Amino acid sequence: MIDQKMKTAVLEGFEKTFGKQEGTKAYFAPGRVNLIGEHTDYNGGHVFPCALTIGTYGAAHKRTDRQLRFYSMNFEKLPVKDTSLDDLVPSEDAGWTNYPKGVIWAFEKRGFKLPCGFDMVIYGNIPNGSGLSSSASLEVLTGFILRDLYGFDVTNQDLALIGQYSENNFNGMNCGIMDQFAVAMGKEDNAIFLDTADLSFEYAPIHLDGAKIVIANTNKKHKLTDSQYNARRSACEEALAEMQKEVKIRGLGDLSVEEFEAHKDAIKDPDRRQKAKHAVYENQRTIEAVAALKAGDIRHFGELMNASHVSLRDDYDVTGIELDTLAEEAWKIPGVIGSRMTGGGFGGCTVSIVEDGAIDAFKKQVGEAYKEKIGYDCTFYTVEIGGGPAVI
Repeated sequence: MIDQKMKTAVLEGFEKTFGKQEGTKAYFAPGRVNLIGEHTDYNGGHVFPCALTIGTYGAAHKRTDRQLRFYSMNFEKLPVKDTSLDDLVPSEDAGWTNYPKGVIWAFEKRGFKLPCGFDMVIYGNIPNGSGLSSSASLEVLTGFILRDLYGFDVTNQDLALIGQYSENNFNGMNCGIMDQFAVAMGKEDNAIFLDTADLSFEYAPIHLDGAKIVIANTNKKHKLTDSQYNARRSACEEALAEMQKEVKIRGLGDLSVEEFEAHKDAIKDPDRRQKAKHAVYENQRTIEAVAALKAGDIRHFGELMNASHVSLRDDYDVTGIELDTLAEEAWKIPGVIGSRMTGGGFGGCTVSIVEDGAIDAFKKQVGEAYKEKIGYDCTFYTVEIGGGPAVI
């Protein structure tokens, strides 16, 4: 569901910034929310994200030289960022443009050399710092634009892998594949049941009769940092290496709960063992949750969402008082089917499935309790599941 006002605005923004150019096109790539399966994607486990109808809009046009010019309408005070195809290195000064530069760099690493540069304006309606994958949205948008402008032979799945590669190796964030995959492969009214071990996936229709997906944003300034994220990833990698001495597995996602419990003492450090426990149990919860959804048992799906949050709080230690307050207050309200943190953690958002008749009470009660405990407001968004990237 494309927001025509956003499309018009980004095209007008392009004309205002770079002048009227014949053949300038508008593009869109969605944000995403993960319904269940958190911090499993780099452990070879399952995830269950969906693309959203909010995302990043872009307008772009090819140049005749090697210059690259980027402008974001979300950062109006920042000037146009000028760079070139001969300067594809990350820098602090580049700011947000490290994301599109990284994607161009990753395309060139794959042998897709750009014959000339381009101008691009972006305008997003993903709330800033919300953990709804504004960076993956921008990466996939850039890749989609490159494919369209230069005719590169890449699939949407390739766009996800290129986006992840650029974020890992150009921007230094050791993320898994989930965010880019959800953005690139999104399908309206469906979530994606993805096995990150081999990228096999299936679409699962989401029929929330009489209920909606509601995002609550903590509005916390600091969220999961690269160092905290990478530390947890390292802990899981060390735990896997210890486990592999006893069990033949590729990733923690290969273990059943029973197998983990039988061999967990191979992981010497108690903290590392807790982190690995989350990866294993969360993967099994995700498989169970999708089965419940297919069977029409939305109640059990909600129970598993709640259990996911508890594990992220107690075993993986990535929630924090803000996310815990949102989830724990939500659990008290009749009509809330399930509620959990989503994304990396320490800030960002919760995702809740709320019956239509309970949405107002949910926003009021959770909002008031949050402000009283935390000292500032959270923000609520009722979201819809949308499709993947597109020329609009």
